[in-house]
Amino acid sequence: MRVLFLFLDGVGLGPNDPATNPLARASMPHLHSLLEGRKMVDGTAPFHGECTSLLALDASLGVAGLPQSATGQAVLLTGHNIPAETGSHYGPKPNQDVTRFLKTDTLFHQVLAKGKKADLLNAYPERYFDGINSGKRLYSAIPLAVTNAGISLHNTDDLKAGIAISADFTGQGWHERLGITDIPVLLHHEAGKRLATLAQRLDFAMFEYWPSDYAGHGQEMGTAVELLEQFDTVLGGLIETWSPDEGLVLLTSDHGNLEDLGTRKHTPNPVLCLLVGNRAARMAFSKNLHDLTGIAPAVLKSILP
Repeated sequence: MRVLFLFLDGVGLGPNDPATNPLARASMPHLHSLLEGRKMVDGTAPFHGECTSLLALDASLGVAGLPQSATGQAVLLTGHNIPAETGSHYGPKPNQDVTRFLKTDTLFHQVLAKGKKADLLNAYPERYFDGINSGKRLYSAIPLAVTNAGISLHNTDDLKAGIAISADFTGQGWHERLGITDIPVLLHHEAGKRLATLAQRLDFAMFEYWPSDYAGHGQEMGTAVELLEQFDTVLGGLIETWSPDEGLVLLTSDHGNLEDLGTRKHTPNPVLCLLVGNRAARMAFSKNLHDLTGIAPAVLKSILP
């Protein structure tokens, strides 16, 4: 069974309060339909419906301080309680202590070692690679794990060819902010359909969506609501194209942030774990799943015989 892992940076489960939580305010008909009329807030989880499950996962992992990106993402990719082993939450980019966990024992390494197909579906512009090669930019945890596993990151040519997707889903940001205007601009619904189509060729596919974390730090309700409503349209295209019997769609995060625009900091809130697929697969995946350390083992159990 294949798994499509949509990583949503900085999305926790917060109170059903439209004054501070854009997830309580945004119009998200596709998500709310999956949750059978419920919103993705802290009172909804745990939920197991006809085709969707929602769990609340502990991101603090017994370690004092607010969860951070590097350690949280590394936990998701390895199943190790890295904050406990290193003594603290750390981020945004991996330091030496975190990096050593991402060298050999990640989801990407383990899926490939079993002869299965794995890929990160994000495309990166040339200036990203220039920054990495010059030492002016550091990999975040997910692309670091991917490259350590021997998988090449997708580039502009791959985006043009339709075998990768930009971080904003549509490619509009490449036109407006990067000045790269010879790539296609997708509708959000089309981007969701493309995510599903690309993932259907793989055993394990991952997509990293970091604008959610930026929106949380920005504390602009209008921006956050617009972003969530766009994401919901992507989700609609994805679910329309995805066959629930062929695998699971997994949405989860590394730490809370977007769900509380009353602070610029991360939050101690539990993070979402949204599963879309047939009930048997969802229940097997979610059995004994309580915190971020359970994600990697559950993904591997779903994919590998």
